[in-house]
Amino acid sequence: MKEKEKDIKKKEKGAVPPVEGGADSPQETLESKDAADGEKAEAVEEDEALKAMEARVAEVNDKYVRLAAEFDNYRRRTAKERLELISTAGEDIIKGMLPVLDDCERALQVLRESGSDKAAVEGTELIYSKLMAFLKGRGLSVIEALGKELDTDFHEAVAQMPVQESDKKNKIIDVIQQGYKLNDKVIRFAKVVVGV
Repeated sequence: MKEKEKDIKKKEKGAVPPVEGGADSPQETLESKDAADGEKAEAVEEDEALKAMEARVAEVNDKYVRLAAEFDNYRRRTAKERLELISTAGEDIIKGMLPVLDDCERALQVLRESGSDKAAVEGTELIYSKLMAFLKGRGLSVIEALGKELDTDFHEAVAQMPVQESDKKNKIIDVIQQGYKLNDKVIRFAKVVVGV
């Protein structure tokens, strides 16, 4: 009897006593809802974790591609700089030897004009040709100027001279100082006189 009174009091308060063995009991329904909600929450968490992992993989892949491209650019740039350095490695030394080459040319000219001993002329020519052959082997080339039109990429006009012949106007009529290129890079401009 006391149990029935307790049940009645619970009903009055709104509480329903659990029914044993029934599948439709409120407690089992709540537990099944909690389990379903838990599974949904786990699935959502797994999806979020998968999306985060995919984003991380994409970010790492992007960094890798950028790093590979940057390294490739660095490799090309250093290879180009190395080639330039090799091609112009002796530029300072060759520039320093140009005055000696000029002196050899002047000595040859003076020896030829003065009618000096043939042996002296031949000896000086031999020295000059050996020096010139060595420098040409290192990439030095003479800038052709005499009889050509003035080209400011290769020539430096130091004077103008009036000429009678029309075919010599605006052309180089004399070379004061020979110009040189080292591997197609001008290392000294030819100083010339232009006819006007």
